[in-house]
Amino acid sequence: MQKSLPHLIRLTVVLAIVGLAVAGCGRKGDLDPPSAAATKEGDVSKPTKQPGTVDKPFLLDPLL
Repeated sequence: MQKSLPHLIRLTVVLAIVGLAVAGCGRKGDLDPPSAAATKEGDVSKPTKQPGTVDKPFLLDPLL
């Protein structure tokens, strides 16, 4: 039991650090506002492209 306690503490710390790192992943910044055309029509379900933005394909796009 003596040697398993430090191992359990180390495992808990490593899992907490990994959890914080994964929780911090994502897109940084504010959410994109809906376009003026979408708000006039009342349909905000479809995302619209903002002028001047380039659509870069992502590895998981086909799954979405």
